[in-house]
Amino acid sequence: MQVPVTAIVVALALALLVTPMVKKYAFKIGALDRPDRRKVHKRVMPRLGGLAIYFSFIAAVLLTMDMAPQVYGLLLGGTLIIVLGFIDDTKGLSPRLKLAGQIAAAAAVAAIPFGLRVEFLTNPFSDELITLGILAIPVTVLWIVSVTNAVNLIDGLDGLAGGTVFISALTLAAVVWIETAKAGVFPGQSEAFVLALILAAAIAGFLRYNFHPAKIFLGDSGSMFLGFSIAALSIMGVAKSATFISVIIPVVILGIPLLDTIFAIVRRYCGRRPIFQPDKEHLHHRLIQMGLSHRQAVLSIYGVNVVLGLSAIVLTLISPKQAVIFLVILSTLILLAANKLGVAGVGGRSRSAPAGSGHPSGPRRARGGAEPPGPHLCAAHLSGQDQRRHRRHLAHRCRPAAQGHVDVASTPHGAHDQLRGRVRRVLPNQSRRRGVGHGDGAHRRHR
Repeated sequence: MQVPVTAIVVALALALLVTPMVKKYAFKIGALDRPDRRKVHKRVMPRLGGLAIYFSFIAAVLLTMDMAPQVYGLLLGGTLIIVLGFIDDTKGLSPRLKLAGQIAAAAAVAAIPFGLRVEFLTNPFSDELITLGILAIPVTVLWIVSVTNAVNLIDGLDGLAGGTVFISALTLAAVVWIETAKAGVFPGQSEAFVLALILAAAIAGFLRYNFHPAKIFLGDSGSMFLGFSIAALSIMGVAKSATFISVIIPVVILGIPLLDTIFAIVRRYCGRRPIFQPDKEHLHHRLIQMGLSHRQAVLSIYGVNVVLGLSAIVLTLISPKQAVIFLVILSTLILLAANKLGVAGVGGRSRSAPAGSGHPSGPRRARGGAEPPGPHLCAAHLSGQDQRRHRRHLAHRCRPAAQGHVDVASTPHGAHDQLRGRVRRVLPNQSRRRGVGHGDGAHRRHR
C-alpha cells in the first residue's frame, strides 16, 4: 500500500503550528463563543479553529499532490464554505443565509468543469444502473448540504465533530484502498485516498488543542468545512462506483451526524417547534444527562463511530445479499438505541424543553446542572384537601437532616414538624388559617 507520508506529515505539522496562531487571532478580533443555557462550556472560548484545519489541508494538497479537476472543485468549494463560516463566526448569519451559501458552494463543486457529482444510482435488487442525468447536480447538492449541516449540528462537545470526521476520513481511506485494490489500481493513485488521509492528519493536529478541555473551538467555519470536505470526498471515493453498496457506504460512515440530524428534525416537527430551533436533545446532550462526563460522552460517540466505520469496511467485503441483511440488523440496533436514549423523540427518556427556556431537561439532574425543583414548589397552586394531600406526600419523602440525628420523619408528628417551616415559607397565610401552628404547638407539648 502506497501511503502519502509526506502529505500526512505536512498537514499534521502545519495544524500543530497554525492552531495557536489562529487562537490568538480569534481573541484579537473578538470571534468568541460565550456560554449560555444550551452550551456545555462555562467560559468564553475562541472560535475559528476551522481556519487552522483549512490552511493545513490546502497547503498539504498544493505542496504534495498533482492537481486534477475534481481536486480543484473540492478546494474551490471548501474555500467558499470557510469564507461563509468565517463571516458567521465573526458577524453572525441567519440560518437561511447560511443554507443559501452552502447550496452555492455545493453547486460550485458539482458544476460541469469539475465533475464532482453523483451521476448514477444502482438498484439493490438487480444490476440495473439508474442514470440521474439532469438530477445529478441537485442530488449532489442535497448530499453535500445535508452532511455539512449534520456535522455542524453535532459540534456540541470538545473534540466531538473533529473526532467524528477524523474517524470517518480514515474509514473512507480504508474503503477506497479496498475498492482500488480490487480494481488493480495502486491506492496512492486515487485522489480520494490521499485527500482523506491529508484531512485526517490536519484534524489530528487540531485535536491536540480541541479535545477536552479545549483551548479553541472549531466554530461554524470548521464544522462546515469538515462536513463539506468529507461529503465531497465520499462522492469522489466510493459514490461514483457502479454498485449499490458504494452508495450506502458513505451513509454508514457518517451515520452518527446524519441520524442525529434526522432525529432532530423529526422530534422538532412532531413537537411543533421550528426546525432551526436548537435544543438539548442531541445524542451528546443525552449522554451528559445520563451522568457521563464530558470526556466519557465524547469517547462513547467515538466508539460508535468506530463500530460504524468497521461496518462500512465489512460491507465492502461481503456479497450484496449479505450486505442487505447486515444493514437491516444494523439499522434495527441503531433505532432501538436511539429510542432508548430519547434522541428520536418517540420514547425513552422524557423530552427536554427547548434550549434557553430555563426548564430542566429531564427528571435527572445533568452533571453540573441545576437541581430540579422539589414538589413543595407546586404547593402555591394547591388549596384545601389538595394541600393536605401534598403535605402527606412531603412527609413521606422527608429524610434525616444529618447523620447521627434522630429520624424525625419516622413518625407522623416528626415529619409534620420537619415540614412546617418549608410549607409556611410557601403558604404563610394559608398555613395559619388551616391550623398548622396549632398542630405544631400540640406536638411540642406532646414532646
